[in-house]
Amino acid sequence: MNAFEPPAVPNWEKTFTATTADQTHAFGAALAGVLEAGDLLVLSGELGAGKTTFTQGLGEGLGVRAGVISPTFVLVRIHPNLPDGPRPGGPDLVHVDAYRLGSAAEIDDIDLENTMDSSVTVVEWGHDRVEHLSDSRIEIDLHRAVGLSAIGLGDAGLGGTGLGDVAAGTSSGNGAGTLDFDTEDTDEPRTIVMRGYGPRWPAAPELGTPEPGTPEIGTAEPGAPEGKD
Repeated sequence: MNAFEPPAVPNWEKTFTATTADQTHAFGAALAGVLEAGDLLVLSGELGAGKTTFTQGLGEGLGVRAGVISPTFVLVRIHPNLPDGPRPGGPDLVHVDAYRLGSAAEIDDIDLENTMDSSVTVVEWGHDRVEHLSDSRIEIDLHRAVGLSAIGLGDAGLGGTGLGDVAAGTSSGNGAGTLDFDTEDTDEPRTIVMRGYGPRWPAAPELGTPEPGTPEIGTAEPGAPEGKD
């Protein structure tokens, strides 16, 4: 397959808050509106951070078949676009859980190149595993407020300063972290950090406010996020 030299420095970084699971879902649906076939999303977050809720919203916005769940045990789930849905003829959704895959070579073994061009591909635990699949990507890190407090950030960590370090720690490529078995999402505050890499994402997409109460709370200058390797 064609391997790309992945850009290491993001073009931009934005930080949002979601106070409920519905708002996390709405954020995914809003982002789906700017995605096209061939787009790659790398999704990270600890247990209960809302990864599945976000991806369900993404699937709803893309107009794919309902029933998005975490592909923890099957590695890959393909959700086809619905011809009678909100985006007929739009991309399918390919949802990957890379937690048990230890390297980029193991990613290649599951043949994602066969679906990349016709789908939006979302990879949980994909950091340091899937960047070679595309010259552009969006990375999304979801953090529970309780998780931020546990590492000493608390409310002070919600301003966008230092969240790059937190994201790097929760999405390490060595698989360290808690396996997400798709537990029920809860209505607690979450921080969503989104970064864009490569020529497809020279500037942050305009999503608007997904729902009342989910304001953008921080924006870093292009190339400015600290703590990313």
